[in-house]
Order: sequence, then C-alpha cells, then structure tokens
Amino acid sequence: MKIAVEGCMHGELDKVYDTMQRLEAAEGIKIDLLICCGDFQAVRNESDLQCVNVPPKFRTMNSFWKYYSGQAVAPYPTIFIGGNHEAANYLWELYYGGWAAPNIYFLGFAGVVKFGNIRIGGMSGIHKQHDYHRGHHERPPYDNATIRSVYHVRHYDVLKLMHVKEPLDIFMSHDWPLGITEYGNWERLLREKPFFTEEVHQRKLGSESAAKLLNKLKPPYWFSAHLHCRFPAIIQHGEDGPTTKFLALDKCLPGRNFLQVIDIPSNPGPYEIQYDEEWLAITRRFNSAFPLTRMPCTIRNEELDIQDDRQWVRSKLNARGAKTFDFVQTAPPYDPSRPVYNPPIAVPCRNPQTESFLQFLELPYLLDSSNPGGVDINVSSSQAAPALDNDDIELPDEVEDDEVDEE
Repeated sequence: MKIAVEGCMHGELDKVYDTMQRLEAAEGIKIDLLICCGDFQAVRNESDLQCVNVPPKFRTMNSFWKYYSGQAVAPYPTIFIGGNHEAANYLWELYYGGWAAPNIYFLGFAGVVKFGNIRIGGMSGIHKQHDYHRGHHERPPYDNATIRSVYHVRHYDVLKLMHVKEPLDIFMSHDWPLGITEYGNWERLLREKPFFTEEVHQRKLGSESAAKLLNKLKPPYWFSAHLHCRFPAIIQHGEDGPTTKFLALDKCLPGRNFLQVIDIPSNPGPYEIQYDEEWLAITRRFNSAFPLTRMPCTIRNEELDIQDDRQWVRSKLNARGAKTFDFVQTAPPYDPSRPVYNPPIAVPCRNPQTESFLQFLELPYLLDSSNPGGVDINVSSSQAAPALDNDDIELPDEVEDDEVDEE
C-alpha cells in the first residue's frame, strides 16, 4: 500500500491533490491513501472561517468547501487530524470522528480506524499544560480564549489512546513528541530553525503527552507537522525493542517538503476506511466519564478492563459491519458568487453521523451538555456502557491559568 503523508494542509486541498497526481504520473505509481497531520482547515463557509484561530487578514476560504459542497470529489481517500488552526466548531460536531466531506475522514479528537488491514491512530490539537486536565468546555461561539483552548489536548483523550493494546501501524500527532529531536539531526534542524535552539537544548520542544503515547504505543511510523519543517528521526525502543520511524513535514508551499510517499506491506485492495473494534470498545468504556467543564478533572491512570465492552462491540459489528456512517451536510457551503460579508455566528450543531455513531454504541449524546458542578460523571441508560466508578476520577490541585498562548 502506498500512503502519501502531508504536513499542514491549511485548506490547500486542490494543490495537494494536484501534487499527488503529478507525482503518480512522474513515478508511475498509484497512491492508495492520503493522511494529513493537522491544520487541515475544513472550512465550509464564512461562519466556519470566524472559528479558525488566525488573524482576520489571513482568513481565506481556500478549497475545502468545494469538496464539502460536492463541486469537487477527493481523488484519494483522505484521513486527517486537527491542529491548532481549524474550524473548531465543525470538528467538534465530529468529536468521535466522521466524514468531513465525501472521501475525507476526520479521525476525531483522538481515534483509531482501519484502512484495509492497516491500523491508523491519531491525536488532534497541541499540548498546553494549563488546559491538559480540563474538560472539553468550549462551545461556539468562541471568545478570544476558547478559540485557542478548544484545540488544546486533554488528558481524557490521551488516556483513551493509552488503553490501545493491539499494534498500530501509523500514528499521527500535530505537534512533535517531546524529546524527538534527540533521535535525529538536531544540529541541522537548528541551522534551519535557529529560534528553536533554546527549546531544543532545554528539552522543551514538543508535546509531553505525545511523548508518553510514543513510548507506550511504539508504532512503526509516527508523523507530525506544526513546526513547518521536515525532520526525520528513528527511535529504538529499548535494546531489543521495536523501532519507530518519525517524520515531520512542512506546510503546503512551493519548494517546501510537505509531502512524502511511503510503502507499507498490506493485504491486497480495494481498501476502505472502517471502524476499529478495539477503539470502539475504549470509546464505549470511557464515555461515561467524558469531562465537559472547565474544572480540572483527571481520570486515574490505572488500566481499565474493556473486555466486556470488546465482546459487546464485536457482536454489534458482526451484525452491522464495520462500515462508517455516511457523510451528511450540516451547514450551507460557501458560494463564491454570493459571498456573505456579515456571516451568522456559529452555534452548536448535532451532526447526524455522530448521532448515528452514538446510537450504534448505545451511548448518550453529550457534546452539547455540560455539568456546572465540575466533574462530569455522565451515567447513561441501562442499555449503555457502564459508568466509571467515582474512584476512577479525581480532582487535581487547582490549575493556575497561564497566559493564553498565541499559537
């Protein structure tokens, strides 16, 4: 299987797909899948554009809306994670993952899917410690703080990924794992990006949560973006352990290293994106403890038993199949012949894909809820997954508000 890996998309789908098609013609190859490591910018219309954390002068529609509207069709199956410049209101509709447009799949805030027999996992957002233990409290319309904090990685999502036991083939994160520069040519990196010098020398460049996942999951391939440069590294996990090939890629600009094609052994095609049994079981097990407030909340790191959920999910998949639910439009697409100069404010929206997904797992819909009391222990109906015990959840010491970063 040939998989094209792209760094930061920044909404330039037309350019990336065109580059892939020219590469296929030049090399005489066929690319089976595109994966994108964040800053995808799935902007459907002018209201979405107001939810992207970039200065107003840099807000442009780019080309995703064509694929969302049906004017264009993605020529390759595409899987992406979120970065720190996204239409956060739209991605929140698809928190658990789903089709952002036909043939373009969002992996979710954290997720694992199968493409053929290849397992692909990923984590959206970037790590900021002052928000790490908070719940997902942000809802549109966003203010100057929540338009940034909405894409900060949360402990809840990391802990779900830490429960993945079966081997992954590929993992994606937007920012780099902390300490990854020690495994590659960091001297060359600093010649190209001298403003990273202090962070590299002080071992502060990258994400602590991504580093923990790298150490736990040990996938053969790990791809990242965010820092707008190419950086390869090889991580040996212990003296006789497996190795991980790491690669960070640039953003889509002329003359930049934003695309790489890799070969991965796989079963013969055709391939399609499907739900992953283990990940559905983890989702079902953890959903009752979904934290939805700004109050600091930590689920204990002890490993939880998901075997009962695994058997339940297996029976459901045997009955229905692992095919993902179909794409549904939930907002009007951009019309370049009728631009909207004062777009309506984005408001929360229930995506039918997400509703169908939760109904399939017999879980309650929580994305438009919050518990003002603090910790969310959302107990579902008797049919749904069992709630986590109170002992599984703890309140850490009050987190001090850091100054909101501009990233």
